[in-house]
Amino acid sequence: MSALNALWQAILVLFGGTSVALVYKGIDRKLAARMQGRIGPPIRQPFLDLGKLLVKETVIPRTAVRWAFSLMPFLAVVAAATVFLYLPIGPFPPVLSSYGDLILVLYLLAVPAIAMAIGGFAAGSPYAAVGAQRELVMLMSYEFPLAVVVVALAWRVAGLGVGPAFSLATLAANPLWTQVGPLGVLGLVLLLLVLLVVTPAELSKIPFDIPEAETEIAGGLMVEYSGVNLALFYLADALKTVAMAALVVALFIPYGIAAPLGIGGVGGQILDLAFFFVKLFCVIFAAVTTVRVAFARLKVDQIARGFWIPLTAVAVAGLLLLVLDKAVVG
Repeated sequence: MSALNALWQAILVLFGGTSVALVYKGIDRKLAARMQGRIGPPIRQPFLDLGKLLVKETVIPRTAVRWAFSLMPFLAVVAAATVFLYLPIGPFPPVLSSYGDLILVLYLLAVPAIAMAIGGFAAGSPYAAVGAQRELVMLMSYEFPLAVVVVALAWRVAGLGVGPAFSLATLAANPLWTQVGPLGVLGLVLLLLVLLVVTPAELSKIPFDIPEAETEIAGGLMVEYSGVNLALFYLADALKTVAMAALVVALFIPYGIAAPLGIGGVGGQILDLAFFFVKLFCVIFAAVTTVRVAFARLKVDQIARGFWIPLTAVAVAGLLLLVLDKAVVG
């Protein structure tokens, strides 16, 4: 029965997560358009785009490595969808909380980027090859400050002795804001800022969209993709966007609203789930929508230097503040 329960919960999370991801993609596009003084597409547009791509012809270039070119979109969407099974969804624990931890989530989040890079190299196009090279440079740039954030939080939670330090369920159940002193709060603020900066880079959104860069390399990684393959990459992008936002929520703002209001039972769960979706929207709006409207595309060397030096320094400063706070508070 436990296996059957896990199965139907996984199906519910995957179908629900896919629907929510496409809705948020539509909201993101609509808000970005409004902020730029445009009307923008309807919120249902991602569903229409996905449906249109699924019925279009899938063209594979004659110069492509066919098996790699066709396999990578499936790998990207499977990895992005699997992340949902390890994330707490509002008041509900992760479906696979006993079979993986935050380290596995980071690996799964990196898989779509690696799949896109391999697909770009396999396309046989010089534009796609340049985009793949840029994708790998970005991956190597933002992964280090992201790892510092994760290690800092896990190390501090381990000091509380409450459970597996790298478990997302443990991290979400024990938010650190109330467990640390002033130095620790400042450190958490720095780590949160780092994660918010890493989020659009992880998603290759403006100003970190150099792997695609339509005005420079004609779409880069995606230049040779069409039909079902392009639809799968499109879906993987939407899923990964919500997954990154859910990761930010789980690590830094896992609070519910039902308990403070004294609402329990099913009503409390529904209220906390609705509040979770509100937090997702706030994170996506702050880290994705606003950023891509306010900034222009960066150069690849600016991104590499920016993540490896100043942003990593900020992450390390947040870690050191948590260490000092533990020494003072105990």
